[in-house]
Amino acid sequence: MTDHWHKSSHSGGNGGNCVEIKEGVATAVRDTRNRELCRLEFSAGEWAITLHALTL
Repeated sequence: MTDHWHKSSHSGGNGGNCVEIKEGVATAVRDTRNRELCRLEFSAGEWAITLHALTL
């Protein structure tokens, strides 16, 4: 996994619900307000299923 986090393209620019994504062998997701607390990690298959479920 790379060390580069980027803001999700679906995060608003108003400081509201923002998440950052780190892509690589696994995809990691974290809250921009609580970067140090934790992150969720998904395998490629899990990430594909998650994105599909969010777009239904």
